[in-house]
Amino acid sequence: MANRTDPAAKSIRGTNPQNLVEKILRSKIYQNTYWKEQCFGLTAETLVDKAMEIDHLGGTYGGNRKPTPFMCLVMKMLQIQPEKEIVIEFIKNEDYKYVRILGAFYLRLTGSDIDVYRYLEPLYNDYRKLRQKSSDGQFTLTHVDEVIDELLTKDYSCDIALPRVKKRWTLESLDSLEPRRSALEEDFEEEEEKEDNDQPVDEIEDRAYEKDYYRGRSPARERDKDRRRDSHRYRDRDYDRDYDRERGRGRDRERDRDRERDRDRYRLRDEKDYGREREGRERERRERDRDRGRRRSHSRSRSRSRDRKEHDGGDYRKRHARSTVSPRRHGDGLEDGEPKKKKEKREKKEKKDDGTDHPDPEIAEANKLRAALGLKPLKV
Repeated sequence: MANRTDPAAKSIRGTNPQNLVEKILRSKIYQNTYWKEQCFGLTAETLVDKAMEIDHLGGTYGGNRKPTPFMCLVMKMLQIQPEKEIVIEFIKNEDYKYVRILGAFYLRLTGSDIDVYRYLEPLYNDYRKLRQKSSDGQFTLTHVDEVIDELLTKDYSCDIALPRVKKRWTLESLDSLEPRRSALEEDFEEEEEKEDNDQPVDEIEDRAYEKDYYRGRSPARERDKDRRRDSHRYRDRDYDRDYDRERGRGRDRERDRDRERDRDRYRLRDEKDYGREREGRERERRERDRDRGRRRSHSRSRSRSRDRKEHDGGDYRKRHARSTVSPRRHGDGLEDGEPKKKKEKREKKEKKDDGTDHPDPEIAEANKLRAALGLKPLKV
């Protein structure tokens, strides 16, 4: 609640008055002890007392960029938005120079172009000294007219970006503002009158003729106008140069920001591509491992079946080796390396042993069945 703008306050330049101060500086002001203790509950009347206690001006200072009491009071004026008459009285106050600077700074932020030139240009004649706190916390010496010239010609003052104002010659060409009248013009006119009184009549007539020739304008006045015109020209030139410099810095910052954004975008894109490639490689590796395992299991199952077949085939060959005849030894009268006569004797002996040659046909038939079943023959 303490940081909100007055509901009755009007918008300035189409926005909240407090938005004229950058957000970072606003947050630092809201967190400052002077703002919380001294600026709480201030009104347009009680603000004058706090302004009279100021002994220096400045923006922020120190490593953590603390705001000065001057900046806190400027923020408070933007928050409560005092009437224009009160601000003008601040500017016209000659007893307290910091009150005058406070009013001039607030008018520079919120006032129109005509009011800025009308009420701030007379302060060029104020040459009183001021204490200004720099960014490193040290105090420097300045003057009122220097601060006013900074407000009228610079884009930044006290770490705040000042709103743009029109050139003075533009307002003069539109008849919105009268030509500036120098404070020394009356002194020049008095000196001219004294010189006229001291000079003879002929010289006075010649001087009058010169005045008529130059349309009644004295050389001193012309010199003053030329000097004023040159000063405005140089001031406008400095203003344009500073504006172009700040604009170029802004372009450089935007260019660096775009480069960083593109670099981050490319890095994210490369990381995504690398992630995709890595996932593809992992997927291919898993598929290769799966295929290798499948082939290995298939070859292992084939080897098992081959071993099983070989084992079964070996038993079968062992069982039927006796009944098979080797084609290599077929026809040469040998079988398993035995002579034919020995084989016949062995077969006769086996027949005698198994009882198939029994004289009783029933017993011989029974012995055949038992021999087929692998049983011993009947012995009768």
